[in-house]
Amino acid sequence: MDLGQRGSMAQGTVIITDNQYSGRGQRGNRWISEPGKNLTFSVLLKPDIRADQQFILTQVVALAVADYVKTKTTGIKIKWPNDILVSDKKICGILIESSLTGAVVQFVIAGAGINVNQTVFQNPRATSLKVETNIEYNLNNELHELLGALEARYLQWREGNVDKLQQEYHQNLYRLGEQHEFKTQQSRFRGAIDSVDANGRLRVKSDTGMHTFDLKEISFADWA
Repeated sequence: MDLGQRGSMAQGTVIITDNQYSGRGQRGNRWISEPGKNLTFSVLLKPDIRADQQFILTQVVALAVADYVKTKTTGIKIKWPNDILVSDKKICGILIESSLTGAVVQFVIAGAGINVNQTVFQNPRATSLKVETNIEYNLNNELHELLGALEARYLQWREGNVDKLQQEYHQNLYRLGEQHEFKTQQSRFRGAIDSVDANGRLRVKSDTGMHTFDLKEISFADWA
């Protein structure tokens, strides 16, 4: 973020570390990564969009990571808004942060933590490529592959294929159309994910109708 604000960093600049000791995720959560085992990096993007159009970048990055993980194993889904799961376990967290000038996005930092060679986790819902495939991966090679997938999805968006990206995002969405229990600050209820709107809000259909939620307003009851 500091480098981006200097204005001299080129779009596509990648900042990567072997030892991330203060990783941040969605909802203020921490992202814990064993040193030297995983991919923890950020990419600087300059998308030339308004602040209210930012969610498309979340979809771009989530789809890119999903594309990459699909080349290694099966059972991949995107858990709203942008966690990547393998068979109901989290393999990647993504955090999109923007610097704004008024209502215009100056630049975006797309950060990702991908579990690659780590095999022991505090969280029972975490997994890695090595856990899923029993293969030890070369991190430099995997970063190259992943950035290629990100570039492909980013160019797809730059070429104007927004509808296609949104369609594929929904096709890969975890528990889309399935009945599950959700939790809000006020209550618990059963419903099914209907869609995600252009602003990134989750639309859930229940017995009482269609409801729309921002990021911190709802979660799956069994993931809380």
